[in-house]
Amino acid sequence: MSDRKRAREGRKEKEDRRDHKRDKIPKDDLEKLKKHTKKVSQEVQKLKHIETFYEKPPPGFIKEHEEKPEDCIPAEPGNEDARSFLAHAPTKGLWMPLGREVKVMQCWRCKRYGHRTGDRECPFFITGNQKLEHFRVAHEDPMYDLIRENKRNEKETRIQQLQQLLLFFILLRLRSPSHHRRGRGKEGQKEERQKEEKDEAKAQVQN
Repeated sequence: MSDRKRAREGRKEKEDRRDHKRDKIPKDDLEKLKKHTKKVSQEVQKLKHIETFYEKPPPGFIKEHEEKPEDCIPAEPGNEDARSFLAHAPTKGLWMPLGREVKVMQCWRCKRYGHRTGDRECPFFITGNQKLEHFRVAHEDPMYDLIRENKRNEKETRIQQLQQLLLFFILLRLRSPSHHRRGRGKEGQKEERQKEEKDEAKAQVQN
């Protein structure tokens, strides 16, 4: 019982303090607060009225046919998936749902939806625009010409080095005395030995 009494007394003391604080606030401030709250509430009501009144069409107004994003795709069998995708695609806030940009367009070359004839997404883009793409890369990248020249110079120097090595090895083989024997192989060596033996036999017969 004592705990309950103490709790009640504490609550009463808190309420008395609040009433005392309210009494301390001057009446002028209370009137100003009331006026301010009334003005704010009136402004809010005006804004609500303006939104509801001006957004609604007037009575007797006939709405025109609004173009929907899926209307650009003909309603034919086989186009249901594309039409449903465009119908439910977000139009405000999320321009790239699931990381893919929504484009309501059709390519004339590949007949696919989602890109135009000049976009890089088209599979036929590189076939007819190789020169244009090369020109664009060369002009967009300032280091493109330098890198291309460096690669060309490296190739030329490499070719020259290989040619010099080939010439060096050829000259070495030509200068070596055993080049003919090595080049002919075992059969050539046998023929040379037979010729030498015949020459020796002829010399002995003549003597």
